[in-house]
Amino acid sequence: MSSKELKTRDQIDKKYKWNIEAMIPDESVIEGQLAECKEAAERYADKFTGHLADSAEMLLEAFAEKDEIWRKVEKIYVYAHMKRDENNAESRYQGMTDQAIACISSISALLSFFTPELIEADEETVLGYIESCEGLKTYEFAIKDTLREKQHILSQAEEAILAQMGEITGATNNIFTMLNNADIKFGTIRDEEGNEVELTHGNYINFMESHDREVRKAAYEKLYETYKGLINTISTTYSYNTKTDVIGARIRKYESARAAALSGDNIDGSVYDNLIAEVNNNLPSLHRYIELRKKILGYDKMFMSDIYVPLIELPDKKVSFEEGLDIMRQALKPLGEEYIAKMNEGISQGWIDVYENKGKTSGAYSFGCYDSYPYILLNYTDKLKDVFTIIHEMGHSMHSKYTREVQPYIYGSHSIFTAEVASTVNESLLMKHLLANETDKEMRKYLLNLYLEEFRATLFRQTMFAEFEDITHNAIESGQVLTGEWMNQQYQALNDKYYGPAVEKDEYIKYEWARIPHFYNAFYVYKYATGYSAATAISSKILNEGQPAADAYIEFLKTGESDYPIELLKIAGVDMSSPEPVKAAMAEFNRILDEFESLL
Repeated sequence: MSSKELKTRDQIDKKYKWNIEAMIPDESVIEGQLAECKEAAERYADKFTGHLADSAEMLLEAFAEKDEIWRKVEKIYVYAHMKRDENNAESRYQGMTDQAIACISSISALLSFFTPELIEADEETVLGYIESCEGLKTYEFAIKDTLREKQHILSQAEEAILAQMGEITGATNNIFTMLNNADIKFGTIRDEEGNEVELTHGNYINFMESHDREVRKAAYEKLYETYKGLINTISTTYSYNTKTDVIGARIRKYESARAAALSGDNIDGSVYDNLIAEVNNNLPSLHRYIELRKKILGYDKMFMSDIYVPLIELPDKKVSFEEGLDIMRQALKPLGEEYIAKMNEGISQGWIDVYENKGKTSGAYSFGCYDSYPYILLNYTDKLKDVFTIIHEMGHSMHSKYTREVQPYIYGSHSIFTAEVASTVNESLLMKHLLANETDKEMRKYLLNLYLEEFRATLFRQTMFAEFEDITHNAIESGQVLTGEWMNQQYQALNDKYYGPAVEKDEYIKYEWARIPHFYNAFYVYKYATGYSAATAISSKILNEGQPAADAYIEFLKTGESDYPIELLKIAGVDMSSPEPVKAAMAEFNRILDEFESLL
């Protein structure tokens, strides 16, 4: 029997690695540039403290210089972070990332006077500056947004203290990241051919999709046994992460940690509650799908380790990375020639890091800064589902590309709420492209099953995660202590509610919460579900209405953070303040389920 081992970074062909050298060709300048950024922040504090609102010109200068400082240090941090992600065991880039974080913390402290001083200035005077100074019109939305949060901004001294605490308050996230990516080892299992294979974050899902039930069971139990062994450490880490959220919200006088998290996007809590309510209303549809899964698999008893296996077994056809790119190009044609041309240029420039290697961060993401390519990290395994991952992350990167070509630095990023729409529109277009061109009954069943799984994994599962976050934060806010045992019980109850009676209980799924990195960025995951709902509506508009809808969507991609997410999405024709997009997505799920069942 052979043993399959991950390649090291230097064994990966250069053409499958991102061109990160284009970002910072010479690493020797980084330390000096970090020092320059800190010195610039010190000069900034000396120059503008107490004088921020002396005149319209002074305020404009302060905004522009602040943007320039952050723009420079952001580039170094992003570079160091991505180099670390190439191999988390490489201490050099861990050190560089830590240096950048320390510099950011120092700069945050030095510049922390800005927002309190802006808020303390006479509001009528500041708004008058906008009218009298053309340059300040660029910052109008940012200024008015800051004033909206006036009651939650502390004094300059208090803001300075919180800024200096930045490294400490972010520690739980960093601890979990290192534990989960660098230190944790799951051991080996036997694959379908009997080979001894190392179990990793990157290949776990492939094992869970294996048609060999014993392989699935082995991977499932091996993974969760590892988290079970670390549950006390992870429980403590997550508990303090949640306490940090709650205490931070109280310090800033928000009614709850959730309200604090939603406030930045000016999202009303009803959007969160509507999502959970609509999904819960439609849990019978998910239960129907799970019952159907059990029937098709022919099991007397079905377990969570059986949830991911495709119901339709197809020949083991590999989809190479190059083939995946071609499929993506065809699927995204409805977005127009310009979109495709920009995307192709990005691929040729080296945006994408393709294959897994030892120590590489698991999963996939799109990342970059205002002055870099919008890079994409993948762990590609030659599966059709990997094509969905490419097109998802390309949606993020093209969103960044369009935004940074139009918006100034201050609006050059995206809220997660809108970012998840850009990625999921691409996924939706891919699925609809594949279904529109598929006449083979078995392949069509396979795709419909895959589509149902997207809904299960995104709309249903991410909403379940959102419920878990609500439960844990509410517990802390009511004075409860989060223990591993209690969190296991809460998660088990949620899993039972969502997956229904067709799934047998086991001793492992209750530990699943312990492996979810997104929980360390609280009240984040619900945006996957809302984004999925919005994207389902937008992709339908593009395919039904043609170029006008595509053009409206492209205009949305250019907006960055120049307005609140709910308002920006209206440009693309979707109103997420209403429960209707979630209801429409649920109707789509039921339609797909009906067709799938009719083909069996």
